[in-house]
Amino acid sequence: MERVLILINSSGGLCDFRGEFVEALCAEYEVWVSMPDDVKEKELVDMGCHIIRTPINRRGINPLEDLKLYRAYGKIMKDLRPSLVATYTIKPNIYGGFAAGMKKIPYIATITGLGGAFDRTGLLLRLIVGMYRAGLKRAACVFFQNEENRGIFRDMGITAKKTRMVMGSGVSLNKHRFEPYPEREEVHFLFVGRVMKERGILEYIEAAKHLHSDRVFFDIMGYCDEDYQELLDDLEKEGVIRQIGFQTQVHEYLAAADAIVVASFHEGMSNALIEGAATGRPVIASNISGCKEAFEEGVTGFGFTPGKPEELIGALKKFLSLSRKERAAMGRCGREKMEREFDRRLVTAAYMDEVGRILDRG
Repeated sequence: MERVLILINSSGGLCDFRGEFVEALCAEYEVWVSMPDDVKEKELVDMGCHIIRTPINRRGINPLEDLKLYRAYGKIMKDLRPSLVATYTIKPNIYGGFAAGMKKIPYIATITGLGGAFDRTGLLLRLIVGMYRAGLKRAACVFFQNEENRGIFRDMGITAKKTRMVMGSGVSLNKHRFEPYPEREEVHFLFVGRVMKERGILEYIEAAKHLHSDRVFFDIMGYCDEDYQELLDDLEKEGVIRQIGFQTQVHEYLAAADAIVVASFHEGMSNALIEGAATGRPVIASNISGCKEAFEEGVTGFGFTPGKPEELIGALKKFLSLSRKERAAMGRCGREKMEREFDRRLVTAAYMDEVGRILDRG
């Protein structure tokens, strides 16, 4: 049986957003997963995966740590001799891709978003571009989740043997089943994502200060990735926001919300938006690539310019002006869009098509 090695920076991300792909791989190949944590280890083992623990500092830029990661990936590949390597997110893509390329192992990579990396200038930007070029130039296929990201890579001269577009990770329409719209007078907005500046937390807080009342509530689901915990605690004491924290099972929280808010500055494809829409909830979202593909203005949600709290407040006011019946209809339209365009089975089929093409070549 041929062996596939997956390199990731989060077991939760692999299991929650790519579990169907992992299951499909396990049905045909021996699958090994290199990951830094044990959050979803049991679930991955139950699927049939073999686990290797590899520490990753996801946001650090220490060159010695990154060299250690590259060497760890190289040793894993030397020991396992996989027929194919699949990588997700920046460090596995760069260091795993470079290691696989050096050992002449076919590999596929997925660009799940650019974050703020390409907002840099000067030497740092040139360094990031150079690392991506080295990591991806021998890739058998690079998957992108929106056309803007693919265009940026093309313009920067970051090339691979082939590129392919998928609708993010897709959404599991069974796991995120349609739920009846809440029957109540009050409105609950739900911010979903890591609590950090580039996810738009400051704009959301500003909107909450402006609009919260005894009938309008602002909830936050996600862990603090930057130093905002004291601010959040103070705002919660004041009744401005409510913290739900990080959750491994999010469906019940999406179903309890009246609308999902994603205020990110950058996205590959927002899982929060497509999961919320699949649940039947309208969305309030940044008008950026990775978000705007997931909603239709005035039909399934409302958009705004990220970084502009006044525009977010305007979008929220539009939503608040709707009747409950109109909000529910907007949520139903969102579910229908997910069924047409974002079914995860379509994304899994695209990945398995490339895996089969690469491994059947010989």
